[in-house]
Amino acid sequence: MATTPARSGYCAATGAFRSLRPAVPLPPPDAPLSLPAFVASLLPSPLPAHPAFLDAATGESLSFPALLSRARALARALLRRGLGRGDVAFVLAPAGLDVPVLYLALLTLGAVVCPANPALTAAEVTHLAALSGASVAFAVSPTAAKLPPGLPAVLLDSDEFRASLQSNEDGEDIASVVVRQSDTAAIQFSSGTTGRVKAAALPHRGFIAMAAGARALFERSSPGRERTLLTAPLFHSMGFAVVLRGVVREQTTVVVTGAVARDGVKGVLAAAERWAVTEITAAPPVVMATVAKDATCSLRALERVMCGGAPLPVSAAERFRRRFPGVDLCMGYGSTEGGGISRMMSREECALMGSAGRISENVEVKIIDTATGKPLGVCQNGELLVRGPAVMSGYVGDDEANAATFDSEGWLKTGDLCYIDQDGFLFVVDRLKELIKYKGYQVPPAELELVLQSLPEVVDAAVMPYPHEEAGQIPIALVVRQPGSKVTEEQVMDHVAKRVAPYKRIRKVLFVDSIPKSPAGKILRRQLTNYVQFGALKTPRCCAT
Repeated sequence: MATTPARSGYCAATGAFRSLRPAVPLPPPDAPLSLPAFVASLLPSPLPAHPAFLDAATGESLSFPALLSRARALARALLRRGLGRGDVAFVLAPAGLDVPVLYLALLTLGAVVCPANPALTAAEVTHLAALSGASVAFAVSPTAAKLPPGLPAVLLDSDEFRASLQSNEDGEDIASVVVRQSDTAAIQFSSGTTGRVKAAALPHRGFIAMAAGARALFERSSPGRERTLLTAPLFHSMGFAVVLRGVVREQTTVVVTGAVARDGVKGVLAAAERWAVTEITAAPPVVMATVAKDATCSLRALERVMCGGAPLPVSAAERFRRRFPGVDLCMGYGSTEGGGISRMMSREECALMGSAGRISENVEVKIIDTATGKPLGVCQNGELLVRGPAVMSGYVGDDEANAATFDSEGWLKTGDLCYIDQDGFLFVVDRLKELIKYKGYQVPPAELELVLQSLPEVVDAAVMPYPHEEAGQIPIALVVRQPGSKVTEEQVMDHVAKRVAPYKRIRKVLFVDSIPKSPAGKILRRQLTNYVQFGALKTPRCCAT
């Protein structure tokens, strides 16, 4: 009988995979402790002299002492306004150096940080504010007009707010605030790419675990020299996490703001060179831009890229490693609901292309059969379940979604089809809800998208199901060609057909100008149907397989 290698982390007795990384000690869960208090306990005295945050557009910086003193001053001012434990603060503001200060101030009081995309419409903002149960909002003048009537607002670009950052009081009042680790620290909205938007409640305990894990890596870093370029929005779960990680690791976090953000990927890469960043945290589009045919960036100071949020084509990873042989391309995987689930750390781990790394410290996962619910072992595809301190408490006011998302033992169902190999590396195959059902076969769109993106003439691609009388659904591809490319539909389909099983073949190709994506680089699949009016597309007869 074959045995499962111990190096995979699989335990046959429990049916779970444990993390192969050393466990990181955490404070006793019942001890009253807020995230800001824990972060402050990790920092040295005196505080680091180099900047904690740097504005990528203006060069303005915020030191570690200023970060903490402003956060305390703002917390006192907000406490006097009546803001306190459990109050939900809806944040609708663009990226800026005041946002991390605001986050720390709110968390110090036990208030709940609820950030949202400032680009949303007024109707969307009203819906999210109601969904979260917000009692106060923080905005800037241009975004405040989108807030629902009756919701009190504090303007970050007002003189009153600026003055509240400069208090010299001793802070005894905020020292009396008691925050428990089980209290909700943040409400973050799920992407909504596969269903209705939901509000995930994340406890202080989860962020404390994240901070402890980041600090455990501190010995590998070089405080004062490391600069991380944060390309994810500050309202996004990745942005939130990188802000926290940068502080506890005593790094300088370069925040993409203003004109840099408006210039898109081009602006991001220019900022990376201008500020000589040693690390970039980014979604796949940024990585792909570094190896585009017209890319001119040298990124001489770069040592590491942390990439996640969506699949990165293996072909793009290969080109990146050829162009930047001294840079570690570290893939990771996580979610708003589950926190950081896996990541690559060493150069040896980064060499395994296609993987999302090994399971993170203090995390355990299961792979279960989607039909029977029984746990699966090494190299078997199934739904990934996760359990750990960074898992959300649940969706706010949505018992139905919570019942569907957690099993009876408290495992979070990710909805992702995955497997773990004999060395403990996680591979994400696709979203279960996005699988195309072709003649009873399950076809993962993400797999086909990676094949399409390996074609040099293709800039980007998305695969979606299309109803078919005989097959049920067929895979069709939306393809963005390289400028000037004349590649044809037949050539694209032939490229895929040579690389996949017959039932996975693309049956139709539509050439488009762009693929709709979220700020994290995930394909907005519900919007793909805008390209195709059902019934208007002439579909081919299906082959026998």
